[in-house]
Amino acid sequence: MRDRRQTVFLKEMGYTLWRLRQGGGEAEKSKDSAYAKNEEETAPRQRVYSVSGAQKAAREQAWESTQKPMRNMPERSAAISPPPPEALAIHAPEARQESNISPDDRAKAIAPMDWEDLTEAIRECRACELCRYRKQAVPGVGDQAAQWLFIGEGPGAEEDARGEPFVGQAGRLLDAMLSAIGLKRGENVYIANAVKCRPEGNRTPLPPEMAVCRPFLLRQIALLRPAVIVLLGKAATHSVLGDDASLASLRKKTHCFDDIPVVVTYHPAYLLRNLPEKAKAWEDLCLARQLWRGTQTKN
Repeated sequence: MRDRRQTVFLKEMGYTLWRLRQGGGEAEKSKDSAYAKNEEETAPRQRVYSVSGAQKAAREQAWESTQKPMRNMPERSAAISPPPPEALAIHAPEARQESNISPDDRAKAIAPMDWEDLTEAIRECRACELCRYRKQAVPGVGDQAAQWLFIGEGPGAEEDARGEPFVGQAGRLLDAMLSAIGLKRGENVYIANAVKCRPEGNRTPLPPEMAVCRPFLLRQIALLRPAVIVLLGKAATHSVLGDDASLASLRKKTHCFDDIPVVVTYHPAYLLRNLPEKAKAWEDLCLARQLWRGTQTKN
């Protein structure tokens, strides 16, 4: 009776019961018995139940009911959308939209500011997305009556942390460049950047970001009225001169901004990656020193 129930059960489950062959002899039966005994010793005992046709139909219906919702589910997209910028802005204040203020009105508001008001306006600025990624704004550093103005690209990670431009490796190289022409940070020298907030990942600032910061830079130039301006890198050159040509084509020439002589040279960070170009930067500094001396003779 048990063999019959087992046969029915295995057939219902889709298996074929292996049976003893009729007339196979005692040796075959003995081998089968030993195999069955070994299986019983090594495998856990299981109870065998018979399954009726109605029970089988009920199980199949239950199984189908669990599969329908899964079949109707939409396929998941293989692409994972990146997190929104606000999710990455852990340390930064929320940006405040200033769309109600036109660029002209904003520039007019900045134009009459003195050093104190200008510095405060830079620190509180929320006019573009760069404020989302900064720890603090970096207005500039140095002598506010300086005859030399050096303008870089934007704050890096160390500058963002300390609130002063050019304090990392590039800053140490800039200090060496100043020393080579008889200058020293903070003494007759002012250092600023085209943008006052650190771009995320230390990337190059975008033209719209430089355009938003440009009124601040223009006011710094107007307050300083330096004898000579040295532009460090392409971003600073684009922001001040509005020229997007290559640095190689702009070097070794005297440019002019608001009657102030301007010299274009490589950014110190670029020189750290391209040491042979230091000789060219030295030529540019010598040109700037020559122009500065010319302004002293006139005075």
